[in-house]
Amino acid sequence: MDDTTTRPFRQFYKAYGMAPSAKGEAPGRVNLIGEHTDYNDGFVLPTAIPQKTFIEISRRSDDQVHLFSSDIGPDGEQHSYRLGSERPLHRWFDYFQGVTWLLRQKGFAISGFNLVAHSDIPMGAGLSSSAALLVALFRTFRDQFQLELSDVEIALMSQDVENNFVGAHVGIMDQMASSLADRGTALFLDTQSLNFERIGLPDNDVDIFVINSGVKHSHSTSGYNTRRRECEEACRLLGVKSLRSVENLEDVLKIADPFRSRARHVVSENLRVIDAVKAIEERDLVTLGRLMIESHASMRDDYKISVPEIDLLVKIALSHVEVYGARLTGGGFGGSIVGICQHGTARRICEAIADRYQRETEYHATILVPEAVH
Repeated sequence: MDDTTTRPFRQFYKAYGMAPSAKGEAPGRVNLIGEHTDYNDGFVLPTAIPQKTFIEISRRSDDQVHLFSSDIGPDGEQHSYRLGSERPLHRWFDYFQGVTWLLRQKGFAISGFNLVAHSDIPMGAGLSSSAALLVALFRTFRDQFQLELSDVEIALMSQDVENNFVGAHVGIMDQMASSLADRGTALFLDTQSLNFERIGLPDNDVDIFVINSGVKHSHSTSGYNTRRRECEEACRLLGVKSLRSVENLEDVLKIADPFRSRARHVVSENLRVIDAVKAIEERDLVTLGRLMIESHASMRDDYKISVPEIDLLVKIALSHVEVYGARLTGGGFGGSIVGICQHGTARRICEAIADRYQRETEYHATILVPEAVH
């Protein structure tokens, strides 16, 4: 955190007579391919992005909790509560309350605390800002209260908070990516077994770029939960426990739409992830790009989670000959695109994409990867 960011934190420290005794952080993620497969026991391929969430904490001797987030409103926002009084209020502090609620539910001994949070992951951009917050919180509590928690357990508990306290029925990809992924590799994750492998990215041959459309989405209020229910109904109609069990695309033709289309996306997307891993290992960027393009078409036409602005960003990106592929990334209904292009061309191409996008829509696109050179 830079000096500008820490200034309001110092005011918070002074108000509560505290200095941080533990710190934690966690990165956002971009999913290269494998969308809406995680809650269907499928395969995903995310990687970490430079943007992170940062937490600082100071332990108290009572059961009071005082929070400050610099990301809410122009001057930040505070909230206080007592341990044991947590209840969802559909506000930003639900994530913090959810963590202390779950830790106490599982028998971990924690006291009250003062906590400050800051993130440079844009909210509603489909880059896992909520998962990064939760992972950063659990990491900080692990250090502050000497909790026996593995990185995988932190991911699972972060998902538990989202599912059972915040009310967003998300899969496990975001939390596993934020807890385990790093830059320079892709996390090839089997969400059924939680087995994972880090696949080295061909950084010398390709650039990854991420552009935020400016159209915000929310897991707890968007069509995300609807898509999950439609997948569950598709499973019932097909007589399977999860869509991971369906290996033949012809099988999904037996059921009616919209369940057929939803299942077709998930089954075909799992196959694309497997092929994408092979393409990365073989440095076959043309095939990887084609798979990303096919993935976007599937999300747009079968899963119906894209929006016109995202489709336009992808179209503009693909108009550049240096771009191998581009697609919607994240939960959908807004958010960001991810793409791959020839090494050394990403900054120039992204600036051209953002400029044209702004001229053709009412939104301002933000280039997140590659980071601007200061």
